[in-house]
Amino acid sequence: MWRNLKGRLLSIFTALTLIVCWPTPVHAQFTQQPPAIGQGIPDASGHKPGDDNDPVNKELLEKLEKKRNEARQEEIVKDTNKLLALATELKADVDKTNKDTLSIDVIKKADEIEKLARTVRDKMKN
Repeated sequence: MWRNLKGRLLSIFTALTLIVCWPTPVHAQFTQQPPAIGQGIPDASGHKPGDDNDPVNKELLEKLEKKRNEARQEEIVKDTNKLLALATELKADVDKTNKDTLSIDVIKKADEIEKLARTVRDKMKN
């Protein structure tokens, strides 16, 4: 049982290290565009609202993408800080145990760390 916990802890700390250190390009995270604005009358420059070549539409899309990326990055930082705190608590709890005792709280905390690490990884991929 102690070997299993050590293996799990090693996996969690490895995942945590990869998540914290993995570089994420912010510029190309979201490629989805909002639904096109309905058909309209061309403006003075000859562009219809919702037209892909419409500079106003492009500017709005870029601003939306930037805001989404900033919000996603803030969530990743917040979750990563929580992950670090949980991992530190887990290490302290494990240091208090010996080879014959294992707390259920330690296992629950390891599971919580694992779930949060997956969430952070998924946010980084999207």
